[in-house]
Amino acid sequence: MFRTQGTGYIRRMSVVKINAISVPEGGGEELERRFAARAGKVETAPGFEEFMLLRPVKGDDRYFVLTRWASEEAFQAWRAGRAFQAQHRDTHADEGRGEAKPQHPAATGASLLEFEVVSRTGSRE
Repeated sequence: MFRTQGTGYIRRMSVVKINAISVPEGGGEELERRFAARAGKVETAPGFEEFMLLRPVKGDDRYFVLTRWASEEAFQAWRAGRAFQAQHRDTHADEGRGEAKPQHPAATGASLLEFEVVSRTGSRE
């Protein structure tokens, strides 16, 4: 939660989930293709705010999949839903309902990093 400037009211801030994906050498193009093929799937989830696929260029060789959600509850509802399961059937155990498989065609591992947004600035345009 944070206090907005000048208004005096308190509002809950977003949560950010970053899936750090290890990709085998030369596998980045395949991972990008898979994400492009399912573009638009998460955007209709209640509480979804933003998606970014980040390609590594320096300092790390993992891809980062960043999503921003209105609340932890919104993220958990999407994660437990059919859309997530359908999108992750090949990459997660138990037909997309379980944990990430240690290895699948486009990645060799993944870990989920979780954050709360405490400050955010956007363009004034």
